[in-house]
Amino acid sequence: MTLIHASAVVDSKAELASDVMVGPYSVIGPNVKIGAGTKIGSHSVIEGHTTIGKENTFAHFAAIGGPPQDMKYRGEPTQLIIGDRNTVREFTTIHTGTTQDEGITRLGNDNWIMAYVHIAHDCQIGSNTIFASNAQIAGHVRVDDWAIMGGMSGVHQFVRVGQHAMLGGASALVQDVPPFVMAAGDKASPHGINVEGLKRRGFSNETITALRQAYKVLYKDSLSFEEAKVEIQKMAAASGSDLATASKLQEFHDFIAASTRGIIR
Repeated sequence: MTLIHASAVVDSKAELASDVMVGPYSVIGPNVKIGAGTKIGSHSVIEGHTTIGKENTFAHFAAIGGPPQDMKYRGEPTQLIIGDRNTVREFTTIHTGTTQDEGITRLGNDNWIMAYVHIAHDCQIGSNTIFASNAQIAGHVRVDDWAIMGGMSGVHQFVRVGQHAMLGGASALVQDVPPFVMAAGDKASPHGINVEGLKRRGFSNETITALRQAYKVLYKDSLSFEEAKVEIQKMAAASGSDLATASKLQEFHDFIAASTRGIIR
C-alpha cells in the first residue's frame, strides 16, 4: 500500500503507485498521477493536471503543478509533465502550461533542482540539468540537456539555453546561450566554452578544441553573424571523418541559426 502520512490529504481521484511516500501535511490534488518510488516531503502541494514519473524526490514545502502566473490564464486544464529520478528541493515552484503555448510544462529525467527555484509556465527543461538555489526561470524558456543554471540567476521569457551551457550565479539572461558556452553577468555575456564540464562528460580533446575554434569564429574574429554561421558550417563539414566533432559543430551551428530571440554577444 502507499505510504501516506495520516496528516496528508490525498484526493481519492489521484493516482499514486503503490510505493509512493507522502509526508506529513502534504496535499495531492485529484488530477495528479505519481509513479513508483517517488517520495513527497512534508508540507508539499502537488496539484493541477500533473503527471510525475518514477523515483523522484520532492523535499519539504515544494509547490508543484500550480496555475501559471500569467494574467491571460483563465483556468484551462493545462499540464505539467515530470520524468524520472529528479530531485526537487525545498520551496521550489513549478507551474503548468498555458494555451498561448503547447499547454504543457515539461521536466525531463535526472535533473537536480535546488531550493527556491522557480520554473514558470510552458518551460521545457531537458535532462541532467542543474538549477542552483534561487534560479528563476520565466515562462516559455527552454533549457537543454546538461545545462547548468547558477544560483540567483534570472532568465527572461522565451529564452533558450543550449545543451552543456553554463549560466553563472546572479546573472540576468535576456537572449539565447548557444550550446557548450559559459555566460555570466548582470546582463549575461559569453565567457568561453564550458571546457571543464565537457571534459567531465567525456568529450574528446579534438571535439573541445573544435568547439573552442567555433566560439572564436563567432565571438572573436570580427565576423558578422551571417559570416560566422557560414564558417562554422564549413568547419562541421570539414570534420566529416570525426563524426562526434562534426555532430557537435553542427549542433552549435544549428542552434545559432535557429535562434529567434538572438544569442548573447
